Amino acid sequence: MHKQITSLQNAAVKRLLQLQEKSRSRKKEGVFVIEGQREIGLAVKGGFRIRELYFCPALFSSEELQSLKGRIPSAVDITEMTGDVYEKVAYRGSTEGVMAVAAAKDLSLENILNLGPNPLILVAEAPEKPGNIGALLRTADAARVDAILIANPRTDMFNPNIIRSSVGCVFTTPVATGTTSEIIRFLKDRKIAIYGAALQASVPYDSIDYEPASAIVVGTEATGLSEEWLENTTQNIVIPMQGEIDSMNVSVAAGILIFEAKRQRGFK
Repeated sequence: MHKQITSLQNAAVKRLLQLQEKSRSRKKEGVFVIEGQREIGLAVKGGFRIRELYFCPALFSSEELQSLKGRIPSAVDITEMTGDVYEKVAYRGSTEGVMAVAAAKDLSLENILNLGPNPLILVAEAPEKPGNIGALLRTADAARVDAILIANPRTDMFNPNIIRSSVGCVFTTPVATGTTSEIIRFLKDRKIAIYGAALQASVPYDSIDYEPASAIVVGTEATGLSEEWLENTTQNIVIPMQGEIDSMNVSVAAGILIFEAKRQRGFK
């Protein structure tokens, strides 16, 4: 028999809301919340440890629960919720009636291992909007890059908005965060060429050979890359624009650049 939560005043409800809404609470406990069957499945596949499972039987069938239980450790604490309780703690408007609490991973650069001889890495400097970060993570997954590195992050990577907008792709590609200086040193130590998307001293993006170890670096739409990146790039690259403005959404630009690199590599 599962434990049950039927009251909105239950202490577990308050805790789940804190984990959803406050980065400080997530960091203090070292956990975060995942909503949705697909996202939980991707987290498990990505090596994240599920600690607790919550479900609403009116939204999530016993067959679905049994299927999910077969993919998570048997020691996981499973709790049933009434519809009004689940609706209170669910972050997403449309949801499948299942959520999990998972242990956060250390996203330090030293945990990015086994990059292989010619890695392709996507770097984003100081992305602010969770939606943009989610879109960058989806691009990284679609291209199957070897890692995505976030320099000077403005939000924690287990923010529910990032998990939602990435449709779980935060779990599918190795992710690390660090300062700009740390990431530049990480790339240079491994002799990975650094190609910065910038207008200054740039060449067309499709004139570069991306088959050797390469990192493609994108900045914010508002200010572009910082001086520190511009001083340390192997070469700056630009996407020729034919319209009235000289910038595009950062995730769109990243997709164009990364897929040119993948095209050159024969999509390997």
